[in-house]
Amino acid sequence: MKSISIETKNEIMKRLEEVYIGSKPSLLFENPFELLIATILSAQCTDVRVNKVTRVLFPKYPTPSDLAQAEFSDVAEIIKSCGCYQVKAKNIIATAKLLVSDYGGEVPPEMDELVKLPGVGRKTANVVLSNAFGIPGFAVDTHIMRVSYRIGLSENKGDPLKIEKDLCALFPKDRWGEAHHWLIYHGRQVCSAKKPACESCFLHDICRFIKDDEA
Repeated sequence: MKSISIETKNEIMKRLEEVYIGSKPSLLFENPFELLIATILSAQCTDVRVNKVTRVLFPKYPTPSDLAQAEFSDVAEIIKSCGCYQVKAKNIIATAKLLVSDYGGEVPPEMDELVKLPGVGRKTANVVLSNAFGIPGFAVDTHIMRVSYRIGLSENKGDPLKIEKDLCALFPKDRWGEAHHWLIYHGRQVCSAKKPACESCFLHDICRFIKDDEA
């Protein structure tokens, strides 16, 4: 697909903000620990499903210390519907243990420390930093990878780190967290993977994905 001008990128960003302004995380959490665990569980799983699971998990294991002492079989049973539940159960228990042993039971507010935790990659770390601590970060998930390439905000199709750098360069640092949500909601509500609603999309007249398809 053809590259688009900076003017078109600016117009895309303006429209995204107008439509999705005020968007919030769809994962439910009360503190950094809950957001960290919920985000680990959200890999290859819907936020709606994760929220149903954490309504059971968090009251039973409300702190890192509680989860660190949990029986694997019990945690695995609770999160079973999230998919990859055995790996996720292992990771969240191991993460809780590290939080207790290495971080005084607190979630560290630093990227370098967060990515040391089992099940935590750069995307998860950015979600936690941005939404739990207010530290600028641009988490890149599958929705953002797809949408940012399709509409022309990034020329990188499959490298999350390169896409993150492209998007960070376009949006003001203090808007990274918000812009992350704009792109996610657009990917979920309009620009879906298999059947994007191009005809009703508010970017129809400037989206390069549509223009290429019509050419």
